[in-house]
Amino acid sequence: MTSRTRVRLAADGHRVTTFELFFDLVFVFAITQIAGSVAHEHSAVGVLRGAVLLGLLWWAWSSYAWLGNQAHADVGVIRLGMVVAMTAIFVVALTIPEAWHDAPGGLDGPIVLACAYIIIRLVHEALYAVAAEGDVGLRHQLVLNLLPLAVGGTLLLVGAAAGDGAQTGIWALALGLDWLITYVTSMRGGGWRIHSVEHWVERHGLVVILALGESIVAIGVGAAESPVSWPLIGGAVLGILVATSLWWLYFDVSAAAAERALHRRDPLARVRAAIESYTYLHFWMIFGIVVTAVGVEEALAHAAEGAALGAFAAGCLCLGPAIYLAGHVLSWIRLDRVVKVPRVVAAAALVIAWPLASALVPLAALLVVVGVLATLVTWETVRYAEVRADLAASRI
Repeated sequence: MTSRTRVRLAADGHRVTTFELFFDLVFVFAITQIAGSVAHEHSAVGVLRGAVLLGLLWWAWSSYAWLGNQAHADVGVIRLGMVVAMTAIFVVALTIPEAWHDAPGGLDGPIVLACAYIIIRLVHEALYAVAAEGDVGLRHQLVLNLLPLAVGGTLLLVGAAAGDGAQTGIWALALGLDWLITYVTSMRGGGWRIHSVEHWVERHGLVVILALGESIVAIGVGAAESPVSWPLIGGAVLGILVATSLWWLYFDVSAAAAERALHRRDPLARVRAAIESYTYLHFWMIFGIVVTAVGVEEALAHAAEGAALGAFAAGCLCLGPAIYLAGHVLSWIRLDRVVKVPRVVAAAALVIAWPLASALVPLAALLVVVGVLATLVTWETVRYAEVRADLAASRI
């Protein structure tokens, strides 16, 4: 720790701090706002726009996850800077309902969102520069990182000013170029560091938990406007089973096994695996959870009705878990060159089930999704019994 900046650098074995958990609370609100906006637009375009907004928030969150692995988030200037970033993230969350359609009166919602997002990223750059003291390679990487920030930030402002249909395309381009340029410069720069595998894995596991919390909230939101009835209770039970299955598939074996796989890598290979398997591919898991939450909310809102669920709600309900599983499969291919065939089969089954679910009543559609996920969970519980016992023994 330096007396000038009071920065405490992270070391091997560093764990997630309570301040980081506090910091993440604003993302919970933002994810809820995104899910609400997708449900409100009720269209494929709405899902695309939700993906773009979630991508921006995920990129901001990932930036601070890397920072927390470089230096303790709850000490000195890092903590103060993250409070500023937290405030800006909350502003972004507040503007999400006006992200694409500015409401009459007040400030311009898209412009405010773009400016707040740029502030989040600039604060991150400044804090990381302070935490990188003495590390020439990392500081060089941070300079390279200004290029995607400048390109993405400029396009966000251009898109916000353009408005109407052009905004969606320009913001999607801004996000895509930001991700692409960051990836290229990160692979060639070689300046990022993973100081604590434990912190890294735990940090991403906790954000999955927070996203799953949104799926639980969706059950309550979907049921809020309906009187208590047996169909509503049945739908709530099935919704909880969907969320539990998603939790099980990440945390029962996968998270601990991933931590072990990262530990086996040399420092450079570990950073590259962390970038691809976590920073990029974990986004699809979070996006899948959010889409699933929208589907569950829609199903619960109409649980007592006898009409078919419909293509949009059934698509969210089936494709959300499929996207989540695809994220797992791709993550493990990059992390350990392992193809999780049962998860591929389950994801394909959910996609195929979409037309069927759209023609079913909400509870029956939920039951189909639970059936696919429960079958996968049961198979993996039996298949990985020895691996589970070995991982448990290694933690004692």
